[in-house]
Amino acid sequence: MNFLEKVILCKEIMFLGHTALCVAFIAYIWRQVTIKNTERKEQFFELEKNTRKKVCFDDVAGCDEAKQEIIEIVEFLKNPKKYENFGAKIHKGVLLVGPPGTGKTLLAKAIAGESGVSFLSISGSDFVQYVGAGPSRMRSLFSEAKKCAPSVIFIDEIDAIGRARQEDGNYERGSTLNQLLVEMDGFGSTNGVVVLAGTNMPDMLDKALLGPGRFDFQISIDTPDIRGRDQIFRIHLKAVKLDPKATNLAQKLAVLTPGFTGADIAKVCNEAALIAARTDSEWVTMDHFESAMDRIFFGPEKPNKVISKQDRRTVAYHESGHTVTAWFLEHIEPVRKVTIVPRGSSTLGCTQCAPSENRIMTEKQFFDIACVTLGGRASEQVMLGEISTGSRDDLEKLTEMTYELVTRDGFSDKVGILSFPPGNKGSENLQPYSNNTRVAIDAEVKKWVQEAYDHTLQIIKDHEEHVDHIAKQLLEKEVLYEEDLIKVLGERPWKTRILCGLKKQNKIISKQDRRIVATSPSDFGSFYAKIRSSGHCGSQPQEDGESDEETPTDSTVSLPNDVLEEVLSRLPDCSVLSCTSASKTLRELIYS
Repeated sequence: MNFLEKVILCKEIMFLGHTALCVAFIAYIWRQVTIKNTERKEQFFELEKNTRKKVCFDDVAGCDEAKQEIIEIVEFLKNPKKYENFGAKIHKGVLLVGPPGTGKTLLAKAIAGESGVSFLSISGSDFVQYVGAGPSRMRSLFSEAKKCAPSVIFIDEIDAIGRARQEDGNYERGSTLNQLLVEMDGFGSTNGVVVLAGTNMPDMLDKALLGPGRFDFQISIDTPDIRGRDQIFRIHLKAVKLDPKATNLAQKLAVLTPGFTGADIAKVCNEAALIAARTDSEWVTMDHFESAMDRIFFGPEKPNKVISKQDRRTVAYHESGHTVTAWFLEHIEPVRKVTIVPRGSSTLGCTQCAPSENRIMTEKQFFDIACVTLGGRASEQVMLGEISTGSRDDLEKLTEMTYELVTRDGFSDKVGILSFPPGNKGSENLQPYSNNTRVAIDAEVKKWVQEAYDHTLQIIKDHEEHVDHIAKQLLEKEVLYEEDLIKVLGERPWKTRILCGLKKQNKIISKQDRRIVATSPSDFGSFYAKIRSSGHCGSQPQEDGESDEETPTDSTVSLPNDVLEEVLSRLPDCSVLSCTSASKTLRELIYS
């Protein structure tokens, strides 16, 4: 090798050396950035630590039962020695179970806020990022919680890592779950650390996660009842610029929103404020709230949607049929609004009845609901002479509901007092009953629907003029309200049922579900004279020597409307006795 070749070789070596140094430097920088990002991500669970603005129980409404159940946890975090002196141990894990939007996360924050301890929160999906990250983050989470004990850890959507393990399951998720089990009930100490978790799928969780020492205490957070919705509306309406003339707005909105969660109520209030701002209104009024609920239920209005005159006429008579049928049936709530304004992607019209708080359904109630559902089709057949595809959604809902009542609720004498689990739709081999039973079920469903349709046809024929009048007004005004319907149809032949709140574990039960109003004797004092003078009394109290068996609850006092309203107005502040005890007490008051 001559001198020139040696020089060239040295240059190549020096070039490779510079390249290697550059690569090493870039790798070092990349590693430092990755470590910093990892460290920063590991702090995501400290979002609520040492925050000045604490959430308290006053900020949480609509779940009074859940708040009562977790008071013990708050007291333990405030004064742990009180329990330790008795040798008691607080639950290490508390599982908050409920539908989305019911306030599980807010309730967990309130526990930390009321107790004044650190609150560390994380989502179950945040544990799964790359191999090994889940167990590492779990260890870091509990390590930080132990440092700032007493503290509260909240894992939202724990089903992301806590699902039942299987042999061919996700290895990373299983490792994360194992680490959580070890941290909660392993050899290490977790004194002063309470772990809360939220899920809406408790049936999918691993059994080991629900065992003693883990999440062995469950708190159910249901959708709020009418009283709970009233409380939630009062909280959210504080930030809304309301019409000063509006009174009892929260109560009115609570009645109109059965089944709404706290998140739904917040959405209604925000949507109403947006509509008021969009229309340059001075205040947010009841009309804005009704528009917001319609938008959430059925989608935004599409008044400019092109619809042929024939289709518009068909929709008008269809909705008119629903309205008239509902108006003259006993077990249907009053019609509040009927419209033929298109909404959403497929809704061309709708008939809205007053919401009901009934938690059970009788056979008569179902029959009336079936008639109202078929009212649109019956109106088309009687008034237009032909039917359309506009009843498809009605028929689908009615068919599904009828099959449920026949197969699961034991409403059919031919099928029997049986309840079959739901089978796999479309697969005869997986139906949980024999072919003969299936034939009987199909026959019963067809019979029930046909009887309801025949009754609906008769109602439409008896009120053809009313159906025609309402349809023409819909074509002219597009929207009719209850007061407009009263002018055409007159007052309903059936009295409107009054929703009454019975303070039975803070549950709201409608008058239809609980027919006997039971209150304490002292609460009858102010209107006792009215009851006695009205003459609407049931059976006489038993004389000495007669059987002292409990009398049927139907033999109680029948009150006039004004007295009944006064009774119902006092119910929220009354204690609840058994139906028989209340009826006896009432009779003793009347005949004393």
